[in-house]
Amino acid sequence: MRAGTLPAVGSAGREARIDHRALRANAAELVRRAEGRTIFAVLKADAYGHGAVPVAGTLVAAGCERLAVMTPGEASILRDGGVGAPILVLEGAGEEAAGELAGRDCAAVVHHPGQVEALARAARGGPVAVHIEIDTGMHRMGAKPEMADGLLRSAIETPGVEIEGLMTHLAHADEPDLAPTFEQLSRFREFVKRARAAGAAPRFVHFANSAALLCGPALAEACPEANAVRPGLALYGARPAPHLPGELSPVMSLVGRVASLRTVDPGAGVGYSATWRAARATRVATVGLGYADGIPVAASNRGAVQIRGQHHPMVGRVSMDSVGVEVGDAPVVVGDEAQAFGDGIPVEEAAAAASTIAYELLVGVGGRVPRIHVGV
Repeated sequence: MRAGTLPAVGSAGREARIDHRALRANAAELVRRAEGRTIFAVLKADAYGHGAVPVAGTLVAAGCERLAVMTPGEASILRDGGVGAPILVLEGAGEEAAGELAGRDCAAVVHHPGQVEALARAARGGPVAVHIEIDTGMHRMGAKPEMADGLLRSAIETPGVEIEGLMTHLAHADEPDLAPTFEQLSRFREFVKRARAAGAAPRFVHFANSAALLCGPALAEACPEANAVRPGLALYGARPAPHLPGELSPVMSLVGRVASLRTVDPGAGVGYSATWRAARATRVATVGLGYADGIPVAASNRGAVQIRGQHHPMVGRVSMDSVGVEVGDAPVVVGDEAQAFGDGIPVEEAAAAASTIAYELLVGVGGRVPRIHVGV
């Protein structure tokens, strides 16, 4: 490509490359760590921004037997896209959403008896699979411990309802101190014991998110009843916390192009409100990625991009469509590719620079950024 020209790639060079080779490698690592437990691969929020339908196909082929999404609408997108693997809907379903799930071969998490009744009505006497979630300490969703037995009775007594699973969600599995997690698992085991004594015969018992799966065998040994896991973030190559082990490869690389280059004089300000001023004469590149594409404003003057294998600091305030980058004397030309995060800059590193988490960066990549699937 001739220097000074812009390539016709995506929209001004913006794209999110989704590497299915890395996705398969991550799935293999998690299958190994699951040690025979069934994997419910979590694809909520469009597979964490990666593209749910193509990602689902790769993960199922890589040994993730089942899928999990948050909403009935997300389940419908997978079904309409030709994905046939069993799907678990994590937020459950009310009256209208229950009808959307009917006949879609989807199981639903239930948190209160009203959801059980709505699903049974929508199924019109046909079988409907549910996973009962108990709140053991997350205090977000799931039946409170004092209400869990009532939910259990409702599911057992409602015709056509099959208790396919029992589950809870961990609040502290990404922390070095696992004592609160062991307390949650103790409460969960008590509920599993009561459920079985009441006549429930769940096919799946699960609590493990990515952090619980990566932290080693201690949690699995603390709840031997569990025979399934629900990894999300780790499938996409990021760790929920820096101390967690695991051979993971980044799946998404967010890239743009150098749109312009200019020399700025000492004291000259860059960007809105001149929040950065040059300490010396230097070159600043304008990269065609902004907060509409997934670079948080909080990364202003703190983040970095990779150009030609070198990291260069973001300077000035991140704009909607672009960000300034100080490149100095580096051999950068207009049209060069610039990576915000991915296989050159870990998404965890980019997130830390913006005082946020990897999850938010991945799902925050804008809708105008084409997802380019490679290695499918």
